[in-house]
Amino acid sequence: MRTKLRLVILGMMGRCPFGGQSWLYLNWLRGLARLGHEVWYVEDDAVWPYDPVQNIVTDDCAYAVRHVADCLARVGLPGQWAFRFMGRADACWGLSAPALDALYRSCDALLNIGGATDLCAWHLEAPYRVYVETDPVIAELQLAQNDEHTRVAFANHHRLVTYGENYGAPDCGVPLNGLAYITTRQPIDVDLWPMVYEPTAPYFTTIGNYRHAGNDVTYQGDTYRWSKHYEWEKFITLPQRSPQPFEVAMMCHDPQDSVFLSTHGWKVVPPFAMSLDVFGTYPAYIQHSRAEFTVAKDQNIRLRSGWFSERDACYLASGKPVVAQDTAFGNILPTGAGLLAFRTMDEALGAIDAINGDYQRHCRAARALAEEYFAAQTVAARLLTDLGLA
Repeated sequence: MRTKLRLVILGMMGRCPFGGQSWLYLNWLRGLARLGHEVWYVEDDAVWPYDPVQNIVTDDCAYAVRHVADCLARVGLPGQWAFRFMGRADACWGLSAPALDALYRSCDALLNIGGATDLCAWHLEAPYRVYVETDPVIAELQLAQNDEHTRVAFANHHRLVTYGENYGAPDCGVPLNGLAYITTRQPIDVDLWPMVYEPTAPYFTTIGNYRHAGNDVTYQGDTYRWSKHYEWEKFITLPQRSPQPFEVAMMCHDPQDSVFLSTHGWKVVPPFAMSLDVFGTYPAYIQHSRAEFTVAKDQNIRLRSGWFSERDACYLASGKPVVAQDTAFGNILPTGAGLLAFRTMDEALGAIDAINGDYQRHCRAARALAEEYFAAQTVAARLLTDLGLA
């Protein structure tokens, strides 16, 4: 076992160059690099990236390549990246194609974060391949329905890791299909995400998409929903029942969704430009919020996966209390100070009142939770140990 590992992180932050996706990978890269390992970020597939300047999905990779190169430089890893687009001949940046193929063969482990990359023959040259599931439940439900794509994706990896930290618990209904999982959670670099105490900040906020089409799965006669708008609708009258003001940086592809939120008292602001400013406006929006109020996907709620959001961890590290819909994360993380779970409207109202009643204590508790449970080096070190790499 080498003390200094060579690790490849497969991801999609060039394909989807927004703040949430980018920080998902950057926090992993920072945590592993700060442990002293040689870490490479790689995008290597045939999926066309999104170019927000042209506002199209395109085989022109210029924006994606610039975004990846800039992000790696900004977190102290300049040059530690490669981007290959299989849809065009000789479309490989950062490393030459032969050098990238050699990197796979020489690495100690390949971590497919989010399972975003369907592995090809050259990926399979990596001696130890790890699927890190950041959005749990849907793959397990699909596999239980004999989905061949999921079966192959899982089979191409030596180990399965999930953010579903309640997997296997007595109250968890996620079908594990006879597979063994390692659990982990989203890391957060607490140095890059400093605490900002701002007691006059007015809004409880969140960032996300209101509605997603598709990905509902029927399992054992029940349909489990993917889109979060089903859960937002359950709490749509919250601003009318609380003196606390709420603002959501919410992508609403249907203008009527924005009208629906606004008429119920939610202030809706566009997240698009802000989310593209990965190191500026995006973290600033979180850091200048009062707290976060957010819902989860029905799939995680009813099946009690224990999932917790990467964005929530960013709020905690910034010293912002989080009020999050219960997915059973309270079985793993301490709740009640800085982090409060809710299932009902009354529980949500009570959590909001509790935070505002002792705001400084909850802000300090939020930061302490991030430092103890989500610090990037701690999370990365535990995963490497659980994988037998350290």
